[in-house]
Amino acid sequence: MTAGQLPVAAPADVRRAAVRLVRGDARAFGGVLLLNSLAAAAGLVGPWLVGRIVDLVRGGAGVDAVDRLALWIVLCALAQLALARWARYVGYRFGERILARVREEFVERTLALPAATVERAGTGDLTARGTADVATVGTTLRDVGPELLINSAQSLFLMGAVFALDPLLGACGLLGLVGISVALRWYLRRARAGYLAEGAATSDVAEIVAATASGARTVEALRLHRRRITASRDALETSRRTRFYTLSLRTVFFPAVEVSYQVPVVAVLLVGGALHTYGTLSLGAIVTAALYLQRLEGPLDDILMRIEQLQSSGASFARVEGLARAPRAVPDASVTPAGDRIDVSGVRYAYDRGGEVLRGVDLTVRPGERLAVVGPSGAGKTTLSRLLAGIDAPTTGTVTVGGVPVVTLGPEQLRRTVVLVTQEHHVFLGTLRDNLLIAEPDAGDEELWDALTAVGADDWVRELPDGLNTRLGEGGWRTDGSQAQQLALARVILADPHTLILDEATALLDPATARHTERALAAVLTGRTVIAIAHRLHTAHDADRVAVMENGHLTELGPHETLVAADGAYARLWRTWHGDRG
Repeated sequence: MTAGQLPVAAPADVRRAAVRLVRGDARAFGGVLLLNSLAAAAGLVGPWLVGRIVDLVRGGAGVDAVDRLALWIVLCALAQLALARWARYVGYRFGERILARVREEFVERTLALPAATVERAGTGDLTARGTADVATVGTTLRDVGPELLINSAQSLFLMGAVFALDPLLGACGLLGLVGISVALRWYLRRARAGYLAEGAATSDVAEIVAATASGARTVEALRLHRRRITASRDALETSRRTRFYTLSLRTVFFPAVEVSYQVPVVAVLLVGGALHTYGTLSLGAIVTAALYLQRLEGPLDDILMRIEQLQSSGASFARVEGLARAPRAVPDASVTPAGDRIDVSGVRYAYDRGGEVLRGVDLTVRPGERLAVVGPSGAGKTTLSRLLAGIDAPTTGTVTVGGVPVVTLGPEQLRRTVVLVTQEHHVFLGTLRDNLLIAEPDAGDEELWDALTAVGADDWVRELPDGLNTRLGEGGWRTDGSQAQQLALARVILADPHTLILDEATALLDPATARHTERALAAVLTGRTVIAIAHRLHTAHDADRVAVMENGHLTELGPHETLVAADGAYARLWRTWHGDRG
C-alpha cells in the first residue's frame, strides 16, 4: 500500500471476516448444508438404479422389474429437484442477509474514517469499493456461495459413491482429476494478485474521472485538457492491461480443465473393462461408476467457474474489508477538556506531497470570542481551520481545547466541541425534516423552525408544497447552492457545539443573504466561540479580533480598528476590498 491509499486486507483477514459473517447466521448456514447434502444424496440413486437395471436385464429380468426401477429413478429425480430448489432458496436468503451486514459495516467504517484519510486516498477509491467491490461481494454471497455449496456437496457424494462401488475404480477416477488439480494450483498462484491489480486500476480510473468532473471549471480555466486526457488514457491503459492479464489466465485455465474432465471416465472404463473380463466386477457397476463420473463434470465445471469468480470477489472483499484496517487516531476516552479555550502552540504543518503550509503559528482563542482569520489565497487559512477542527494533526506543535489535543477526541466528543462548516455541502435524499434531524434526532418542529429562521431559510421552506415534509433531491424538490448551504448551517445550529469554525461557509450565498445569515449565526451563537475564515472582509469588521495569515505565518492579531490604524497587511486588504465595494 502506497502513501495515501486505503489498505487492503490480507488473505487471512478475509478468511476470518468470512467466518465471522457465516457464524453470525450459523443456523441458516447449517440448513443450507443439510439441504444440499440431501439433494446430492437423492441424485446418487438414479445412476445406481441404472446399473441395477443393466445387471437385471443381463440376468434375464422382465419388463416389470425395469419399470419399477424406472419409476424410482423418476421419483428420486423429482426429490432431488425439490431439495435443490429449496436449498437455493434458503441459500439466497442467507446470502442476502450477509450482504446486508457487509453493506452496513462498510457504511459504518466509511463514516468512521477521518476526513483526512479519505481525502488523501481520494474519493475514487472509496467510491469503487462502495459500488463495484460491494456489488461483486454481494453477487458472490447471493449467487456464487449457494451454488458452490450445492455443487461441492454433489461432487463429494459422487466421488464417495464411486469409491463405494469399487475402491480401485474410485482411485482411477481420483487420479484422473490430477490434471484439474495442476491447472487449479497454477491459476490460484496468479489470480489473487491479478484481480487486486485490476481492482486498484479500476479505482484509479474512477478517481481520475471524479477529479476531472469535479474540477471541470478549473481544467477549462487553466487549459489542462491535454494533461487530464493524458492522465485518463494512462489510467485506462493500465486498467486494460490488468484486465487482459486476468483474461489470459482464464484462457489457459479453462481449456486445460475441459480436457481433464474426460480422463476419469476413460480410466474407469478401461480399468473396469479389465476387471469385468476377469469376473471381479459386474457390468452394471462399471456403467454406474461411469455415469457417476460423467455427472461429476457438471458440478466440477460449476465449482471451477465459481472459484474463478471467488478470486475476483476475494480481491473485492479484501478491498472492502480493508477499511477496517485504515489508519485512524485512537481517542482517549479518559480525558475530558477542562474548559473551551483553544490554544495553538508552535504549530507547523506540511502536506504529504507539498511544502510546509504553516510555519510556527501561535494563537489563543478565548471562549465566546468571535475571531476572523483573513489573508491572501494560499496563506494557510483553510489548513489552520482543519487543524482547529481536529481533521488533521500538526506536523509539530499542538492544537488543544481545554488542555486536551483536539485530534485525541473521539468523534462524538469532537462534534460536541468543534464543528467545521466549509463551502462544501450536501442535501441528503429524504424529507427536509430528515435533513435537519441528522444533527439532532430529538429536535421538535419548533426547534427546526427556529434553526431555519436563524439562517434565513424559513421563508422559502414555508413556500414548499409540504413544508418540512417535502422530499429533497432526485425525484423531489431540488435546492440551489444557497438553499443547500442554509440547510447545512441550520444543522450546525441544531448540533449546538461550543466552537464553530466557518471556512468561507457563506461563499455561495449572495452578499445580502450572507450578511443576514452571519448576523443571525452571531445572535444564535452568543456565548460560543466562532472562528470565521473570512471570504468577505465585513466578517472581519464584525469580529472581536482579526488574525492575519501570510505565507503560513500569523503576522497580525487584534481588533479591526486597531489593525486598520496600524496600516499593515490587514489595512491594505481592507482598503482594497472597500475600494472594490465602493
